[in-house]
Amino acid sequence: MKWDKYTLITRTDAVDILSACLPEAGIEGIEVEDNIPLSEEDTKGMFIDILPDLPKDDGSAKISFYLEQDKSQEVLANVKELLADLSKNLELGSCEIIKSETEDKDWINNWKEFFKPFMLDDILIKPTWEEAKDFKNYKISIDIDPGTAFGTGSHETTRLCIRGLNKYISKFLEEGKKELKILDVGTGSGILSIAALKLGASKVVATEIDEYALPTVKSNMFINKIEKSSYKLIGGDILEDEVVQKEAGFNCYDILVANILAPVIIRLQAEAARYLKSGGIFISSGIIDTKEKEVVDSIKANTELEIIDIVHDGEWLSVCARRK
Repeated sequence: MKWDKYTLITRTDAVDILSACLPEAGIEGIEVEDNIPLSEEDTKGMFIDILPDLPKDDGSAKISFYLEQDKSQEVLANVKELLADLSKNLELGSCEIIKSETEDKDWINNWKEFFKPFMLDDILIKPTWEEAKDFKNYKISIDIDPGTAFGTGSHETTRLCIRGLNKYISKFLEEGKKELKILDVGTGSGILSIAALKLGASKVVATEIDEYALPTVKSNMFINKIEKSSYKLIGGDILEDEVVQKEAGFNCYDILVANILAPVIIRLQAEAARYLKSGGIFISSGIIDTKEKEVVDSIKANTELEIIDIVHDGEWLSVCARRK
């Protein structure tokens, strides 16, 4: 199927109203380009650690949308009619619409061709749509379809977290602990929760601020035959929402794992001890090496945590700490 791409030239102060109104004309999704820097609030929940340098904001913006070729003229006519109506009372800029043709691709699923089964130490990770007949002698296997969420297992930060879970769950089990409870903050596709349960944890509580990721987590749990009684999924921001915090529970986790971003890890480490048992482990990743000192210094300054491990994988790293 071929799609036509249309780019609307407008103003930054008109983007919000256009974003709200374009669905009425039949537009299902848009891309916005402007030169307004993202604030700390904007980047919450986003997998962005290094922001690009932008040119000076001149007040202009571009809104792009994609239309199937056989429907494009009808929808485009609706868009132009909408712009004409809004322009009577609002300053929308030039409203020039530039057309360009895209390649004949399945944009939703095209990335899947790059996700193949692989071994992470003694753990097999495979996409749900692939067979893995050539892989043998693995301890556990994880079937994953990340959907639009983060977490195929192939990214360095996810690998670091899974290795951390494997190490410390094994250690706790060897010490004779039988009931291990894990808190997975920012679960994404649910891969870390699934890994924890298959590695021997008895209970996982997972939180996620992206409501669109929640069905993906539930689907992946089902695919991996995870018993519903062994996990709890909470939608919301554990750093901001007291309801989420209370639902998760305090002083009851053997491990807290978070694969997010350095600025969020810095905020989370200040709260980690509230959730961990004495001697519990905080496994954090999503940290690029340029942020290592900042993260490490923040944890060192936390009187309730002590760093026990720093592991690098390429330009990414994981910091593990124990609650005193």
